[in-house]
This record gives sequence, C-alpha cells and structure tokens, in this order.
Amino acid sequence: MSTAGGGPDESGPSEVRDLEEAAEQPTPAPLPVLSEPAEGVPDVVTTERALLECAEAIARGSGPVALDAERASGYRYGQRAYLVQVRRDDAGTWLLDPMAVPDLSPLARAIGSGEWLLHAATQALACLAEVGLRPRQLFDTELAARLLGLPRVGLAAVVEHYLGLSLAKEHSAVDWSTRPLPEPWLRYAALDVEVLGEVRNLMGIDLAVQGKAEWARQEFEALLTWQPAVKDDPWRRTSGMHKIRKPRVLATVRELWYARDAIAQGATSPRPGRPGRGARRHRHGLPDDGGRPADLAAQRAALRPALARRGRAGRGAARLRAAPVSVRTDAPPPQRSWPDHNPSPRPGSRRPARCSRPSPRRTRSRSRTSARPTRCVASCGRHRSRPTPPASRRRSPHGVRPWQRGRRADAGGSLRGARADPLGRRSSPSIPL
Repeated sequence: MSTAGGGPDESGPSEVRDLEEAAEQPTPAPLPVLSEPAEGVPDVVTTERALLECAEAIARGSGPVALDAERASGYRYGQRAYLVQVRRDDAGTWLLDPMAVPDLSPLARAIGSGEWLLHAATQALACLAEVGLRPRQLFDTELAARLLGLPRVGLAAVVEHYLGLSLAKEHSAVDWSTRPLPEPWLRYAALDVEVLGEVRNLMGIDLAVQGKAEWARQEFEALLTWQPAVKDDPWRRTSGMHKIRKPRVLATVRELWYARDAIAQGATSPRPGRPGRGARRHRHGLPDDGGRPADLAAQRAALRPALARRGRAGRGAARLRAAPVSVRTDAPPPQRSWPDHNPSPRPGSRRPARCSRPSPRRTRSRSRTSARPTRCVASCGRHRSRPTPPASRRRSPHGVRPWQRGRRADAGGSLRGARADPLGRRSSPSIPL
C-alpha cells in the first residue's frame, strides 16, 4: 500500500484487520427507558384528608420508604420544597404538594423509625425538615455510590449501572413552583422514587462484598444530624467587595444586602437588633400570618400604603445614617498592628522563644565581616510566630468517623514502614478503598 504522496503506508495488515473487525462489531443496543410508573401517575395530594389517607397507606406498607423533593432554586429565592415524592412497598407512590399542605407531620408519624431512601440526602434533608419530615435512619444511594467507587454517582447513572435502565432527566431543572404541574413533570417525579428500593438492595450487597458496610453505616448515621452550613456575614460575598475600603461604604453594602434579601424572601429576616417578621407586620397594621411564607405580590400590595406614608427614600436614608461607621470582623489583625512581632511562647507551647545570643555561624563569621550579631532562634526551629486563628477558622477534629480515623492510622503506619525500609528504598504506600 502507498500513501497519497507515493510513500509506503506504515499501517500493516494487522492494523487493517483490526479496523475491519471493529467496524463489523454491532453497536450496543440502547438501554430500555423507564418511562412510566408501575401504578401510573398518581394524583397530587393537596388536602388534609388526602394527606391522612397517604399517611395511613404508608403506615400499612412494608420495607424502607423512598423519598425525594423537587425545588425551584433556579427560579425562586430559597431552597424550599415544592413537591415531595414518597413510595413504599404495598403502599404505592404518593406526590404531595407542600404549598397546599405545608405540615407533613402526619406522614412523619406514619414512617416512624422506618429507613429512608434518598439520593443526595444533603440536598433534600433541609427542605424536608421545613415541612416536618426528619429521618431516624436513612440510606443515601449517592453516598453509597461514592463509597463503592462508581465513576458516576448521579441517579440516572446509578440506575443504569445496577438495573440496566435509562432514566430520563429532562425535567430536573424546571420551575417546580408552577401550578398546576404538568403531567409529564409528575411522571418524572414519580419515577425518581420508583426503583430506589431495588437499587438500595443491590448496593447493600456490594458494600458487604467490599467490606464497606460499616463505613456506610457510620456515614449514614452522621447524616441524621447534618445541618447546612450557616455562612457568617453572607453580605461579604457581594461582587466587588474587594474594591471597597471605607467602613461606611461597607456598612451601606451590608444594609442594602439585607434589604434585598428581605424583599426576595417576601418577609423580613430577623437579625440581632432588628424587629422580626411578626413585629414588622404588627407595626404596619397587617395581620400575623403565623410565620408562613405569603405570596410576594400580595404582601407587596398590602405594604404599599404603609410604605407610601413613610416614604421609601426617607426610610432608606435614615437607615443608612444610623448604620455604624465600622464593620466588625473575626479575621486576624494585620501584621503591622501586632504589638510584638515575635511574642514569647504561650505556657506549654513547644515553639522556642527568640534568644538574644548570636548564632554560632554568625559568631564564627563576625571576625571576617562587619555584620553585627543579630537575634537568632533556637536550633530546633527557625520560624516567625503567627497569630492564633479564631476558633471559627481552626480545623475541628469533630465530624471524623471511626472508619476514617482507622484509615488514617493505616496510612500513617504505611508511611512509617516506607521510611523505615532497611534498604533505603523510597516507596509510596498503597491504601485501597
């Protein structure tokens, strides 16, 4: 064979034969699509009576309870749940509307101490707790997939790996606050909890085979007390904050951030030194809504006369004038403001104190140079002291599971064994997961 330029072709007969065989191999057949729930698309629970019927059915069911929640964080401010899906063997699938029945505590009592099945529990636990649902034991299929080392841990990928089914996810980012919800969306929501029970059973077998069942148990137990991280001073994440240096401008940004946050939530968030939601509604002559989120348009219409009487501009100017001229922070002070750049070590500290005697190296070289002796650090450590970080920024030992401490001890032993190699060879320890 020859190329277009007349030279010989480097590919031999074996390469050509391999290409021909690869072209002759049939393409894998597409996976069957899970497109319809086993019992059909259920009706949405929107009344207290239907909620009690759902709770009775779940209480009569058997086995673990699969749950999921749909949010509209891309369209609405916050992470509240706009649809809750529940499924249990011998009870079927139920779709509940938290906007119509905001208190789902009857369902929580029906589940009792039963095991929850969730996928990505940290994304659903907070919004489920807002409607009265808190687990006593759970199994997170996403976390189990990570422990098992699966290359992809999304729900569709996990279902494909264990059941050989394709799960459509075309409605995962829609606006779930829409009412009424279209039937294709409800079908998608019901399918999210359709096969979680089967996946959980197969994952439990794999965890036991790999010797990670105890790891998973400890991780799932830690999720029972998980809480989303609360950000201190979230207004400091405002875009362009690094360009602001004046304290009064920082205070102005802070007040504007909280005002925007209150408008976005449809209610005033209580903060230290500020009246809460109920106090503000009472001051404006509005009825108390019991802390439940109201419709933003209706609340604005009710507040409009009171705001017009006071004057929006005058109120904003008064708030800014009353704002403090400085903003406190728990960050360490700048180095130039330290009273002593090299303070003495704290009692019980292993850090050596600075000494006034010249170092031996400088003493020997002083006769040859004109450099005067300088202070030195003891030979066991030459480093400058640093301010102790605040407690909120220190690395906390809490939250480490026993199996993680055991793996750390194994890693330390492997490293010590590698360093103590009598032949002086450098080796990297292998810690299989």
